[in-house]
Amino acid sequence: MEEQFVSIGKAAKMIGMSIEGLRHWEATGILVPMRTLTNQRRYRVADLRALVSETPEVHRESQCILYARVSTKKQQEAGNLDRQLGRLAAFAAEQQWQVVAALTDVASGLNEKRRGLHQLLALAQQHQADIVAVEYKDRLARFGFAYLETFLHAFGVRVVIMEQTAKDNQRELVEDLIAITTSFSARIYGQRGGKKMATTVRQTLAALAQEGDSG
Repeated sequence: MEEQFVSIGKAAKMIGMSIEGLRHWEATGILVPMRTLTNQRRYRVADLRALVSETPEVHRESQCILYARVSTKKQQEAGNLDRQLGRLAAFAAEQQWQVVAALTDVASGLNEKRRGLHQLLALAQQHQADIVAVEYKDRLARFGFAYLETFLHAFGVRVVIMEQTAKDNQRELVEDLIAITTSFSARIYGQRGGKKMATTVRQTLAALAQEGDSG
């Protein structure tokens, strides 16, 4: 007997969309699933078929992943991450791109273990999008941007940078400098030595900043 309701995973396969895209449609009211007693999403097969037949095929160069990043929790709490994501969403709407995922990270641009970045790369490998939109180049990576761009291009995904001129965010540059120093010090002197070096760097930079203010 044919299923009348399917899970979000099966629904995504039926209409050729990512799970993140279906969640976005639910949030915006385009396609709202039913919920089981255990709060699992269930999509009506008839609704999915109707949607596919009524909606013209999405043309290439229109499915987009938004990626936003800030370096610290303090920046996130100040609303910087939400504002960045909002600007990207508005930009995508102007370009008439379909947003299939909005991914974020609170981490240094030097951090290779960012969860949002890894999700982005996985979606690219699964051919779930044609575009990755970032506000500034350093939001995606402080160093090694060209490697990421080449990787994404291999899966037919291009990176679109909203603003070509990066902001001079001195605080983030300082945090990245500390991250580099800590990483290399930890390799040489161990974890404790790395933390000690990070503390020394912070104190030195703070002292230099005070001298500059009083000069």
